[in-house]
Amino acid sequence: MGTIHARLAHVGIYAHNKKLLEQFYTTVLGLMVTDSGAARGGTELTFLSGSAGNHHQLVLVSGRPDTSGFNPINQISFMVDSLADLRVVHRRALDNGATDMRVTSHGNAWSCYFKDPEGNTVEAYLDTPFHVPQPHGEPLDLTKSDEQIMRETEAACRVDPGFMMMDAFQAALATRLAQKPAAAR
Repeated sequence: MGTIHARLAHVGIYAHNKKLLEQFYTTVLGLMVTDSGAARGGTELTFLSGSAGNHHQLVLVSGRPDTSGFNPINQISFMVDSLADLRVVHRRALDNGATDMRVTSHGNAWSCYFKDPEGNTVEAYLDTPFHVPQPHGEPLDLTKSDEQIMRETEAACRVDPGFMMMDAFQAALATRLAQKPAAAR
């Protein structure tokens, strides 16, 4: 197996007041809301980015409890280069004590989520050439071929009314980011 070149890609944090944090990060860092919505179970998610090449760099997640000592980090995410790399990370994580493994197609990305030995949630993922509004998720079977995964993902994405190719989404996001007033950038 070749060397994996994982890159930290985005962070998700739990929030007491998601709107307050959204205002803070859009004002202080110039991020823009790219998507928001409810996930299974009713958790509210807000995705933010300051880069046309990244659907999200920060995810705000509702439901931070009022207990002291709660870790507000929802997940630590690392990008890999290929489905082959994702399969290697999946196997290595399980071989090294990872728990709560969940493999998901988000339409715009293929992801493995798992808990590290101290219970922190880690995501390894790679982007697809498709965009669908987030949150979006369905089980992903990594035993299938790359070609079969690509076909199935595209078919599932194309039925979503918000579907577009990722390059079109990125071009539209670049335009939106360029149109922000200079003071907000």
